[in-house]
Amino acid sequence: MSLLKSQIRNFCIIAHIDHGKSTLADRLLEFTNTISVRDAQNQLLDDMDLERERGITIKSHAVQMNYTLQGQNYILNLIDTPGHVDFSYEVSRSIAACEGALLIVDAAQGIEAQTISNLYLALENDLTIIPVLNKIDLPSANQEAIRDQIVDLLGCKEQDIIGASGKTGQGVESILSEIIRQVPAPTGNESAHLQALIFDSVYNPFRGIEAYFKIVNGNLKKGERVKFFSTGKEYFADEIGTLRLDKNPKQIIQTGDVGYIISGIKNASEVKVGDTITSVDNPCQEPISGFEEVKPMVFSGIYPVDTDDYEELRNSIEKLQLNDASLTFEPESSIALGFGFRCGFLGMLHMEIIQERLEREFNMTVINTVPNVSYQAYTKKGEHIQINNPSDFPSLDKIDFVKEPYIKAQIITKSDFIGPVMNLCIEKRGTLISQVYLTTDRVELAFSMPLAEIVFDFYDKLKSISKGYASFDYQADGDKETHLVKLDIMLNGDQVDALSSLLHRKHAYEIGKKICIKLKTLIPKQQFDVAIQGAIGSKIISRETVKALRKDVTAKCYGGDITRKRKLLEKQKKGKKKMKQIGSVEIPQSAFLAVLKLND
Repeated sequence: MSLLKSQIRNFCIIAHIDHGKSTLADRLLEFTNTISVRDAQNQLLDDMDLERERGITIKSHAVQMNYTLQGQNYILNLIDTPGHVDFSYEVSRSIAACEGALLIVDAAQGIEAQTISNLYLALENDLTIIPVLNKIDLPSANQEAIRDQIVDLLGCKEQDIIGASGKTGQGVESILSEIIRQVPAPTGNESAHLQALIFDSVYNPFRGIEAYFKIVNGNLKKGERVKFFSTGKEYFADEIGTLRLDKNPKQIIQTGDVGYIISGIKNASEVKVGDTITSVDNPCQEPISGFEEVKPMVFSGIYPVDTDDYEELRNSIEKLQLNDASLTFEPESSIALGFGFRCGFLGMLHMEIIQERLEREFNMTVINTVPNVSYQAYTKKGEHIQINNPSDFPSLDKIDFVKEPYIKAQIITKSDFIGPVMNLCIEKRGTLISQVYLTTDRVELAFSMPLAEIVFDFYDKLKSISKGYASFDYQADGDKETHLVKLDIMLNGDQVDALSSLLHRKHAYEIGKKICIKLKTLIPKQQFDVAIQGAIGSKIISRETVKALRKDVTAKCYGGDITRKRKLLEKQKKGKKKMKQIGSVEIPQSAFLAVLKLND
C-alpha cells in the first residue's frame, strides 16, 4: 500500500527520564494494531536486555504504524527516545528525522530539567510540539498545578494539553488524532535528486551494517546504486524497507518516509550517523546540513584483560560505535595495562552501559581506567598541550597555567532542598548564576561548575540529598583557569598509571587518602607486605600497608627446642624478603571500579 507524502507523519517522544515514554509508545502500538495482544509486553521497543533490566531507554527506537482517521489512511513513524541526560545525543538524532514531537510530562512530578532541555532541542529544529500530561491515573497526580507549568513553559492554551495514561491507555486516541491534525506532513521534492539522512545504524552479524534513514528528497528503489557522501563509497541497495516491529521489505521508499537499507557493508567506519545517502546515477550536489556533532564529556581508557585480545576489542568497539554514535575512541598504550583505547563518553552512566554492553554482546572483559576530562595546559615556553590522560601531564615546574572545561548546570528541585543542593554545588567548586522560582515550591538553580566535579558522584549525591526530587541537566560553558595536580598511586614503589588521576589541589590530599584506604581493603594479601602510597610529584601524601599473608610454618613442630621454630621462622622471613624483590601485585578489576565510587 503506497500512500502519498501528505499521509505520512514523523514524530518522536521526548520527556525527562522515567516520565513514561516507552509505556505510552506501547499503548500507541497496541491501539494502531501494530502489535497483537499476544506479542504485547512492557517496554516493547526496548530490545536490549540492559534496557529491560534497568527500566531505561538507552537507544532510540523507530517503528512504523498504520492508522485510519475519518476513512483516510495514514502512516505514522514513531521514534521513542531516551530520557537520561547521558543519552541526549540519541534525542538530537531522532529529532533530526521528525516534524513533530510529543512532549510528555509526568502528572505527579511535573516539569524537570531534561524536559526543558529536550524541548529546546525540538524547538531549535522547528518541530511542532504536542503537550501530553501522562500518568493522570496516579493518586498523587496534581493535574491543575502541572497543567499551569506546561502552559507557562510552552505558552499554549490549557485545552491543548492532552491528559493520558500510558498504563490504562486513556487519551491514546486523542494523541493519535492530534498527531495527524497538528504534525505537518514531511516537506521535500519527490522528483528531486535522492537525499536521505542516516540517523542510526546497527550491526547485523549475518547481513553486515543496516543503516536507518529518512528520505528528505527523491525516492529510493530496491537494487539502485547509492553513494554515501562522507566516504564517497558506492553500494547496491540489496534490501530496503520500512521499520515495523520486524523489518518490512519494500520495492520503493518515497519522500518523507523512514526506512532501512542493507547493502552488505562490512566495515564499521564506512557508515556515519548524520551522513547523506544519494543516487550514483542521479546524485545531489550537497549533503544535508545542520546535523549536530557529538561532544564527549568524560574520557576513560578501556584495556583488554588479556593483551592478545587487543584487535578483538577494537572490532567490538567499532561495532558498538555503529549502534552508538556518541562513543568516540582512539588507540593508547599504558605501561601497566599494555595496549588499549581511550574512549570518550557522554557521562558516567553512558560509560557504565558501554562497559556492560562490551561484556554482554561481545564477551569482552575489560579494565576501565579512572575517568577524567580533557584539560588545556600552557607551558612557560608558550606551548599549548591538550591533556587527555594523567600521563600527558607535564611536570609542575614547566607549566604556566592550566584550563579546565566548565559546564552550566541547571537544577530543578523542591524549595525545601535549596540549602543542601547549594552546599553540594559550592563543595564541588560551583558558582551560583541564577535562582528562579517556577512555582511556590519548585525552584530552578543555575550554577557554573567544573565538569570534572560532576563526573564522579555528583548525580547520585544530588538525588540522595533531595530525596530523588531534584533533576539535573547541563551544557558546555567554555574553559577556565584552574590549579591542577597529578595524583599517583604506587604499589611497593611502582607507579600504577591506571589509577593515576588529575585533581584540583583542594581535593588531592583527601582523595589520595581515600584511595589508599579503599585499595587496602580490595588488594588481596600477598606473601609479602604491600605498601600502597599516594604521591603528588615526589611528595608522598598518604600510605597504607597490606600485611603479608603469614603461613603457620611452625604448626608441625611440637615439643623440642625453641631453636627449631626460630629456624623455620627465619627461613620464612628470608623467603618473604626474596619474594618482595621479585613478586608482583595483581590488582583486581574491582579495585579500579572502586576508585570511581569513592564516596559511596
